[in-house]
Amino acid sequence: MAMLGLARLGIEDPHGADRKRLVTYVEIDRCATDAIGLVTGCRLGKRTLKFRDWGKMAATFVDLASGDGVRVAALEDSRELADRLYADIESKRQRQMQAYRELSDEQLFREQLVRVNVDAAELPGYKGERLVCSRCGEGVNFGRFAEAGGEQICLSCAEPELRYWTT
Repeated sequence: MAMLGLARLGIEDPHGADRKRLVTYVEIDRCATDAIGLVTGCRLGKRTLKFRDWGKMAATFVDLASGDGVRVAALEDSRELADRLYADIESKRQRQMQAYRELSDEQLFREQLVRVNVDAAELPGYKGERLVCSRCGEGVNFGRFAEAGGEQICLSCAEPELRYWTT
């Protein structure tokens, strides 16, 4: 998926000369996301890997230099195709790995040329506003706060029911 996206954008050296050109949006938190990060060099900590929790085996690769993008999604029937073509392989995982080694991109993926407006505040290297939540005292970056009763508070204080943790 990542190799196809890079090829379509003409990005040949994502870890070297082209490393500042690419931002990647992943749509699932599974092993493919780790592989995409390794192949592209995009990382959350560098703000070049963006996560959208949509549960889809898909990723969008964006060339910041041109604004061009390509969204690549795994075809649902590629799993069934792997099972049919490699029925002699006992392990489902091994059948899928064999398919990814041997099948064409057209048999595995759907591609869409797309445009992605990457907001300046989402770009790598952006130095955004930082404030301290008036309720919990924790620092908040990049405008991720809410206003409530004249206070600027972090999102977890603003909507405690959405927290992933409890006390």
